[in-house]
Amino acid sequence: MNECRVIRAESVETIAEIPVVVIGGGGTGLTAALAVRDAGADVLVVERDGQPMGTTAMSTGLIPAAGSRIQRDKGVEDSPERFAADIVAKTKGAVDTALVGHLTRESARTVDWLVESHKIGLSLVEGFTYPGHSALRMHGMPSRSGSELMGALASACEDAGVDILTDSLVDTLYVNGEDRVIAIAATRPDGARDVIGCGAVILACCGFAGNQQMVAELIPELEHATFHGHPGNKGDAIAWGREMGASMADLSAYQGHAGLAAGYGIPILWPLIAEGGIQVNRSGERFANEASGYSEQAVEVLRQEGHVAWSIYDERRHEIMCQFDDYQQARSAGCLIRADSLAELAEKAGIDAAGLERSVAETHRLVQSGERDRFGRSFAGKAPLEPPFYAVRVTGALFHTQGGLEVDEHARVLRASGEPFPNLYAGGGAARGISGPGADGYLAGNGLLTATTLGRLAGEHAAASLVREPA
Repeated sequence: MNECRVIRAESVETIAEIPVVVIGGGGTGLTAALAVRDAGADVLVVERDGQPMGTTAMSTGLIPAAGSRIQRDKGVEDSPERFAADIVAKTKGAVDTALVGHLTRESARTVDWLVESHKIGLSLVEGFTYPGHSALRMHGMPSRSGSELMGALASACEDAGVDILTDSLVDTLYVNGEDRVIAIAATRPDGARDVIGCGAVILACCGFAGNQQMVAELIPELEHATFHGHPGNKGDAIAWGREMGASMADLSAYQGHAGLAAGYGIPILWPLIAEGGIQVNRSGERFANEASGYSEQAVEVLRQEGHVAWSIYDERRHEIMCQFDDYQQARSAGCLIRADSLAELAEKAGIDAAGLERSVAETHRLVQSGERDRFGRSFAGKAPLEPPFYAVRVTGALFHTQGGLEVDEHARVLRASGEPFPNLYAGGGAARGISGPGADGYLAGNGLLTATTLGRLAGEHAAASLVREPA
């Protein structure tokens, strides 16, 4: 693991001077870079990998927005206020409501800008709503994959004249006495180092989910979780923030996932649960309210025997899932179990048949009665599970962390005093998210909302601040 350093210096010898340097080439970084270029400034993205991918490439690539043109064209009624209320409700109020309101108000502008200015082929996800969302507001690429979104963003950056330096790991910030970042240093695979001067820096290097020491310190409940994220999530932004005296919050917050196909590392996404599927343990018994959210459900799965569970659903939910690229990968990999009866499904999956029969029978009663079960879940309005049935063996995973550096409405990083640093910005997993202090506050799409909208805001303000500064 690289050691992140802050070196105090009033000047340093550099190989180049770039107006805006973006550290990290994921969704946040490329969105920020596009915004900088749109504002007329030069920008350099410094990426540790051979190509810009980041955490976004491992996601479904779905960006939530309220009031987008795409929604309006589909006749979907939504508003920033309604979106904000959904986020606040999911966190039970344990969130920066001012930041939530600001991001939801800016969300539609972000999606409209990506589509109209940069030809990102987003469309509205229809047919179901994710748990906690009161409207159809997820916007994604045709394959509903983050890798396709990253490919589109990379193409847009090329068209916009964004310079991307790959295979370069930033490990040092040079900071002067006024807390202004004057340069960064990046190391190449052969050990060569480049020191690059800058007018502003945007931290787009995500969180610390890939740093086992930080996870053990800050999120001990995930001791047995599988990390399913980008290997670059080493907590660099947190390390620099600590050295510089930045304000940080919600460092125990994270996005978990209760549907990672065990032994395959492929996410089995949550629409199959949201639309009436269930999860059972080896005894065939349900053990929690699956529909409360895939993030908090991860810990519940990890508490089961062997740290695994089985997602149970049917042909109707299978057809819904076929629109997702991840699901097609799972199908091709052979991790889906199909059977014409519950007894056959139980035998193939290695779970107790009587327990599974009881669990499914209970859901049928709940569909008819409209009552909530002992966990508080309602199956009202959902179609009962019918043959043929499907099962997938899953485990709990850690996708990415949600706490980080506190930022203002322009995505400027804040000092512990609450004042912004003069030229330091953060977005996505590097910044404090809007999911509260734990796992149960994560609402689907929170990660890409903060990645794209904070990225855009950071890029716009960084470029504009350079114009305002005296020569």
